Amino acid sequence: MTEYATHQTIALITGANKGIGRAAAEQLAALGMTVLVSARDPRRGEDAATALRAAGGNAHAVVLDVTDQATARMAAQQIEERFGHLDVLINNAGITGSGQVSPEGAHDQVPSSVDLDMVRAVFETNVFGVIAVTNAMLPLLRRSPAPRIVNVSSAAGSLTITSDPDGPLAALPTSAAYTPSKAALNAVTVQYANELRKNGILINAADPGYVDTEINDHSGYLTVAQGAAVLVRLATLGADGPTGGFFSEDGPVPW
Repeated sequence: MTEYATHQTIALITGANKGIGRAAAEQLAALGMTVLVSARDPRRGEDAATALRAAGGNAHAVVLDVTDQATARMAAQQIEERFGHLDVLINNAGITGSGQVSPEGAHDQVPSSVDLDMVRAVFETNVFGVIAVTNAMLPLLRRSPAPRIVNVSSAAGSLTITSDPDGPLAALPTSAAYTPSKAALNAVTVQYANELRKNGILINAADPGYVDTEINDHSGYLTVAQGAAVLVRLATLGADGPTGGFFSEDGPVPW
């Protein structure tokens, strides 16, 4: 953490008003970072930031809808005016497309009958939204002595895991929206890493594991704090840390 010793460390987390994003915000705030809690709903974002401050953290709410490039640009402008730079970006906001159901119940994701509008909506948030926010924040990240970007992916985005008929995800309905969106996000992560490694910007994809959140109707077995741990680890990598990788808390995840 020596890179952060001489200036105020600013971290922006999308979708940070609840779930894994909020847990990551709590952990980064506990490390002494100034955390920008991004949410689509201003009230929910402010409520989360207020709770973080009450717990002793330095937190501020930022209105940001990842599917609206105008709000991403506005958020970047606000961060520039208030802080002048950004050190950590965690692209956490994501949707399954199926709503709050367990993966076992996501029968609307079967490829032969999936609704194309659902697929488009999922990619809009999980892939295009990440690109929009990252590009809006890059000028601020370039001003950091140790910029880090973490894209929250999933084991479902691993082609190695999902193509194994005997693998851990074999029993789930085939996902034609969420799974491809996370595979695409992994590919986007590698392309950013290829471009930005010469600038010292480390960017990696994170698999939080099967976490108990609204997104899976609370069917996960990990706590949000456990799921956030790998996000925080990748957000605080040293200068010799990896870039262009895919990691869970247990180590590298196969592509």
